[in-house]
Amino acid sequence: MRIVAGIEELNALVGQEVAVGDWFLVDQERVNRFADATSDQQWIHVDQERARRESPFGSTIAHGFLTLSLLPHLVQQCLRIEGVRLVVNYGLDRVRFPGPVLVGTRIRARVKLASCTGFVGGIQAEWHTTIERESQAKPGCAAVSLTRYYT
Repeated sequence: MRIVAGIEELNALVGQEVAVGDWFLVDQERVNRFADATSDQQWIHVDQERARRESPFGSTIAHGFLTLSLLPHLVQQCLRIEGVRLVVNYGLDRVRFPGPVLVGTRIRARVKLASCTGFVGGIQAEWHTTIERESQAKPGCAAVSLTRYYT
């Protein structure tokens, strides 16, 4: 876990890879729960037998939005910013899903700090996060996210 001591230290990390997380297993139960929560029951996610027969991937795959929704958890497992009173997800500028996350695959976050911009009451960080798939060249997700840190 990378611990950043405060806003000044965070500013000094602009342009650098800041953290790489631990591997996290994406299992069928998680995919099924996400499908239930979002009402996205497409067979490629939830029907293991049909996916084995008909999918070009030979397996069920995680929803792209499930992979994206794991971003806060994956980042929190590898990075903590101290000296702030509140952290707010401000949004996303760009999201891509270059490769499918097959059920049973382990993923992790690789986090780079692209910029920091001050605002009244804190600082906004632009993070370039890649969600890597174990043993795969292409990531499962690449996202530019904006996080506000209030001091």
